[in-house]
Amino acid sequence: MKYVIYKLKNLSLIKYIINWGRICSMWPVHLTTACCSVEFAALSGPRYDPERFGWLAAVGSLRQSDVLLIEGTVTAKMAQRVRLIYDQMPEPKWVIAMGACAISGGLYAKDSYNVIQGIDDIVPVDVYIPGCPPRPETLFQGILMLRDKIMNEVIR
Repeated sequence: MKYVIYKLKNLSLIKYIINWGRICSMWPVHLTTACCSVEFAALSGPRYDPERFGWLAAVGSLRQSDVLLIEGTVTAKMAQRVRLIYDQMPEPKWVIAMGACAISGGLYAKDSYNVIQGIDDIVPVDVYIPGCPPRPETLFQGILMLRDKIMNEVIR
């Protein structure tokens, strides 16, 4: 039986169908701490309509979510909670870091003792979206980059 499952996973058509299903139903959960949330809200509106690319509405349930979108500054006190949220999400899961604060600490990194200098110290990041705050178009481009990454992944 394991041999049959192994052979099925290695067929490129099966990989394509599974990855296509994943990119057409990305359920995000977003952790908002700063001004990037306004840009995320703008993306969720009818002007951009990300659902046509498989980016579904953020319901806030970790049991359903497979994309963690971290927007804004993360402090040392929040770091454990970010890791807890990441660990509670089912596999496969992906992480998007949105904004300069999430990527490198942003404006608060230099003189603050408790701001994390990038969330890649806490969770593995798949896509970085630079900007302060990044425009909805940039976030949309990040979603498309994540789709490309998922399509090229090997099935586990």
